[in-house]
Amino acid sequence: MTSYSSTSSIDLSTHFAGLPLQTPLVLLSGCVGFGEEYTRIEGFSNRDVGAVILKGTTLEPRMGNAPHRVYETPSGMLNAIGLQNPGARYVIDEILPHLPHDETQFWANANGSSLEEYAEVAAMFDDSPVTAIEINISCPNVKEGGVHFGNDPIMAAKVVEAMRPMTKKPLITKLSPNNADIAKTARLVIEAGSDGLSVINTLVGMAVDTEKRTPIIGNISGGLSGPAIKPVALWKIHQTRAVAAKHGVPILGQGGLTNVHDALEFAITGADALGLGTGLFYDPLLCGKICEGLRSYLEKHEMTSYEDLVGSLQSCP
Repeated sequence: MTSYSSTSSIDLSTHFAGLPLQTPLVLLSGCVGFGEEYTRIEGFSNRDVGAVILKGTTLEPRMGNAPHRVYETPSGMLNAIGLQNPGARYVIDEILPHLPHDETQFWANANGSSLEEYAEVAAMFDDSPVTAIEINISCPNVKEGGVHFGNDPIMAAKVVEAMRPMTKKPLITKLSPNNADIAKTARLVIEAGSDGLSVINTLVGMAVDTEKRTPIIGNISGGLSGPAIKPVALWKIHQTRAVAAKHGVPILGQGGLTNVHDALEFAITGADALGLGTGLFYDPLLCGKICEGLRSYLEKHEMTSYEDLVGSLQSCP
């Protein structure tokens, strides 16, 4: 598939937290493993991707939750993987050296069950080839740490405060839609040193086996992603846009983006970059199609760059 980011007068490049991205598309944590999964698909090109966020990583290895861990729902997917990963040291020593850093950027996704663990993971990734660190304070699938930090604005800020002195790399805080006041959380994490925001993480949901009368997900609840949550994601981006813009902090919009129309909605609402997750399961070659669609839209509306489109939402007539 042709890489559209470099073959047209339409400029799809953008900047995010001081980083130059060749396109606004970011592959989200947990959906492409540690960055190697989609390179095996014929027609996939990293040149269509601004950055890849690695699978959520903790200080020590984790086995993850008991099955079932994934379940398809109408217009979406529930997952409760439980941050299965080999630990930060293994990722840094054994995985990162083999990734194509010359083709796109790779960002870490840091997780912890204590402030000290978050800080240590940040310090480890600071001495690695990743160009940014996303902070997962809002994962609803881990019983210790995740939900508490993500749903408490003050604790969310404390996580950023703990990590900020440990790294010079941009920190991007992933906000939970389950938070009662997402704008307040956005403000506090920015004041604590966050260079960017990921909006939003999954919603909490569950599914039931009516024959057995038991939860289908082994963890009982899971994170709901996919098209079903897109309206929520757009609203949360709208809620955080003013705070982010006031501080000059960009938003990575995510949650149900599966086609170019969705991408346009996210950009117009205020997403400086576009996160693709569950949509890649629908169509592994989605990135090139979205790049092509963005170029066509921008040309039609006499815009020359993706940045012209971001935050262009108008008031109702």
